[in-house]
Amino acid sequence: MNPAPGGTLTSGTIARFWSPLAATWIMMALEGPLIAATIARLPDPKLNLAAHGVVFAMAILVEAPVIMLMTAATALVRDRVSLRRLWIFAQGLNVLATALILFLLLPFVFDPLVFGLLALPRDIAHLIQGALWIFLPWPGAIGYRRFIHGVMISAGQTRQVALGTVFRLVAMAGTVFALPVFTDLHGAWVGAASLTVGVCVEALAARIMAAGAIRRYRATSPEESGTAAPSFRGIVSFYYPLALTSLVALATHPILTFLVGRSRDPLESLAILPVVHALSFLFRAMGLSYQEAAIALMGNEFEHRRAVGRFALRMGLATSVGYALIVLTPLFGVWFEGISGLTPELAGYARIPALVLIPLPGLGFWLAQQSAVMVLKRRTKAITMATTLGLVGIAAVFPALAWGLGWVGATAAFVAFCVGRIASNLYLHWSDSR
Repeated sequence: MNPAPGGTLTSGTIARFWSPLAATWIMMALEGPLIAATIARLPDPKLNLAAHGVVFAMAILVEAPVIMLMTAATALVRDRVSLRRLWIFAQGLNVLATALILFLLLPFVFDPLVFGLLALPRDIAHLIQGALWIFLPWPGAIGYRRFIHGVMISAGQTRQVALGTVFRLVAMAGTVFALPVFTDLHGAWVGAASLTVGVCVEALAARIMAAGAIRRYRATSPEESGTAAPSFRGIVSFYYPLALTSLVALATHPILTFLVGRSRDPLESLAILPVVHALSFLFRAMGLSYQEAAIALMGNEFEHRRAVGRFALRMGLATSVGYALIVLTPLFGVWFEGISGLTPELAGYARIPALVLIPLPGLGFWLAQQSAVMVLKRRTKAITMATTLGLVGIAAVFPALAWGLGWVGATAAFVAFCVGRIASNLYLHWSDSR
């Protein structure tokens, strides 16, 4: 997709193409605050918020094999052969991701993980186990949906991608409001059910709306598309660095959860992790949505790279400032106590971690633009290395702050996360400039 071949790519063109994708991610980001606010108002909020944070960390980790299918489909699907081969590849990954949840539920895996490694009490473990069963359809639906979305973005149907997310948000919100009224499910289980229902509805809506694009690709031969269809070996070679990247990136949350559980004030820190993360994700989501837009708009010869980069810089600054306006003003109390439903005690624990994350939205746009360049250059291993360096930064900084200096676990976790993200950005900048 190149809306301005051979010409000037304006900020308006970028905004029109990217804004539906940004809206999609913003709507997804609304799920976290809504679910956390609901759990905070149900019985045993501290236990259920902690359980929700742990089980969500596990869920996003098992979806790591499929999370980059949207990027792969955006970059590779051009005709019926590439569509069919990537579809077969995607279904294999969906089966693998679903099997990972079943593996976690095996007693000889679950018990050592929850009681041994995470050292969680039995009442929280019960909540986690039930939520994992509810999450069973989650990774397959995510993989299916992200593949279809990649096809739609490749065909220029970004508005339909956003419309599908509206269906997801409505289904999720309906579930999260209805279950506490008609059932006595624990808050962590209500959260898991609402997320699972939402993503399944979105996957179905995406397939219906992508029918026309899929028909066009099925009617297009490799000769007509002007590109050589990738072999299965080529798909694997292109995808596995991206999969490793998502695995390392998504492992960050579970690793931080584990570390926080063994640091100062563990229950309070685990309870605020999903709430602080949800607010920051509202602003970071726009940067996450920019990678696929940059891939589609930058041009095969990188003729629009400067325009894409300038737009990323402006939006990065704007989103960091927007986030800062909440956490540095009285809106902090409105969000964390009024909307999210935290007690004043827990809101106090959330203040410093929330402040630490101010640079992250801007860094996210920079990282998305850098990653798009690496994808187009077929240098996906550099993205994996950058993400790994980010995780190494976390592993080095957190112990020094939490165990060496005795910082509260949540504060140490988010400081370490910021340091790791800066390391990732700097590595990609160096790799690209070589």
